[in-house]
Amino acid sequence: MSDEALRNYYRERAAEYDEIYRRPERQAGLRALEAWIPQQLAGRHVLEIAAGTGYWSQFIALQAASITLTDLNLEPLAIARDRVQGRAVFVQADAWALPEAMGSFDAAFAGFWFSHVPLARRREFIAGLNARLAPDSPVLLIDNRYVEGSSTPIAERDDAGDCWQLRNLSDGSQHRVLKNFPDETELREAIEGLGEAGVYRVSEHFWSFMYFTPGI
Repeated sequence: MSDEALRNYYRERAAEYDEIYRRPERQAGLRALEAWIPQQLAGRHVLEIAAGTGYWSQFIALQAASITLTDLNLEPLAIARDRVQGRAVFVQADAWALPEAMGSFDAAFAGFWFSHVPLARRREFIAGLNARLAPDSPVLLIDNRYVEGSSTPIAERDDAGDCWQLRNLSDGSQHRVLKNFPDETELREAIEGLGEAGVYRVSEHFWSFMYFTPGI
């Protein structure tokens, strides 16, 4: 799937994206993350990558000094505008080319985005994100774990090692979507030389990884 294909998939999925947060088996894990994530970013000026419909943003905004939601698509951001309260700014921006005009931040968050980053481009993404952050800024990544029987199956693994799933939308269309499931070792390798003090947490359905940008 090209970057444009992934963009189109999420544009078409915007109205039904939040269905993933209604799955019964995920409720306990979601409640724990909804309480924990804002605490890690409290008082910070947060840059959120691929914010989508603002599901996580609504909790972060309650404790952050400010939050800037970025997404490549305007459709999910329109939903986020109605959902997120507090000091929130909404910016249409590419996660791979974050505009300097946004300024600098002292924290960053990306929910369910890192799994869509190709293996070969993980460090490129981390470096680009860090460029928009002050030294010693916390960066919090969260995503799905692969759970046999409850997750969309992995349809294939390509020559580069990336995993792909087939996703169906309510309009009947099917999309081939890049979806990797990194473990702790892979996440630490991604930030080697680019981040410090990585902390990995895992529950049945989700993982989180928080690191700090290098100090001065």
